[in-house]
Amino acid sequence: MSSKQSTNRPLVCSFPPIAAPDARVLVLGTIPSIASLAKQQYYGHPRNAFWRIMGRLFGAERELPYEERKRRLRESGVAVWDVLRECYREGSLDSAIEEESESPNDFVWFFRTHGHIHSVFFNGQKAETAFRRHVLSTLSDEREFQFQRLPSTSTAHAGRSFSEKLAARRVVKRAAAMRMHHKGTPGAKQR
Repeated sequence: MSSKQSTNRPLVCSFPPIAAPDARVLVLGTIPSIASLAKQQYYGHPRNAFWRIMGRLFGAERELPYEERKRRLRESGVAVWDVLRECYREGSLDSAIEEESESPNDFVWFFRTHGHIHSVFFNGQKAETAFRRHVLSTLSDEREFQFQRLPSTSTAHAGRSFSEKLAARRVVKRAAAMRMHHKGTPGAKQR
């Protein structure tokens, strides 16, 4: 059996990115949960804090229609995507992902078509780990990025309160407000 085949767990696939061409920051999850897949929406579980936080920071609260939330993030310079294009996973927990089945999204294309992105924020440890494992070495040295892991907004990450998760994400709002003043970017590439 090849590493991309599994008979034990279902194949999970990601969504297209939410991103305007002039996006300045990218928020990366790992791959959609079962609730997100059922709704065909990023962060679809009602108790996931992502949209509540985006509501406080960018006016993209969960109560709005999904298309309106996406529009508000795009207008604010925020892009949202997942590190993985597909993987095998039982249930919704990142810890249940079969590591050998992980296949990343096309970040070379994404960063080429979104040339203003200077900051990448990881929604939890697994997103950062998968990005560093599968993507970081494929990126050009011509671009500089600021990378930062944030606490997961998932209900499974109960170690932090909503207030703590919101406070940690204020950096996303500050970064989205930054504009590039030259061909370079304001951050430093971290490997």
